[in-house]
Amino acid sequence: MTPNGSAATILVVEDNVDNQIIMKAWLEHAGYEVLMASDGVKSLSVAQAMLPDIILMDVALPRLDGWDAAERLKAHPSTKSIPIIALTALAPPDDCLRAKAVNIDGYLTKPVALSRVLEEVERLLRA
Repeated sequence: MTPNGSAATILVVEDNVDNQIIMKAWLEHAGYEVLMASDGVKSLSVAQAMLPDIILMDVALPRLDGWDAAERLKAHPSTKSIPIIALTALAPPDDCLRAKAVNIDGYLTKPVALSRVLEEVERLLRA
C-alpha cells in the first residue's frame, strides 16, 4: 500500500516468461498492481511513463542490462526516487558493491522465495 492507501504499483523487469507469470500472479495476489517490461530499454520507458512505486529489476536482461537500466533510472529526475530491487541468478561478490554504486535499494539472489521478495518490497515501501 502507498501512504494514501491505494495499492502500490510494481514494475517487474524480467525477460524469462515463466518468471514473469509467477511474479505477476504472486504480486497481484498480494494486492499490488503490476506492470511488466521484458528488457532494460522497455523498463526505462515504462518507468518514466507510469512512475511505479517500486521496481523489481532482473540484472541479466536483453538490449540493456539491469545495472545500466537502474543507473539511468536513478539519474533521471522523474524516476530517481523510485526504489529498485535487483534480482539476479548470478551473484559474484562484487555485485553487492555494484548495486550500491548505482544506488540500487535492495538486492536479492535467485532462486528467491517469493515471500522474501514481498518482505523487501514492503520494507522499501515503508522507507
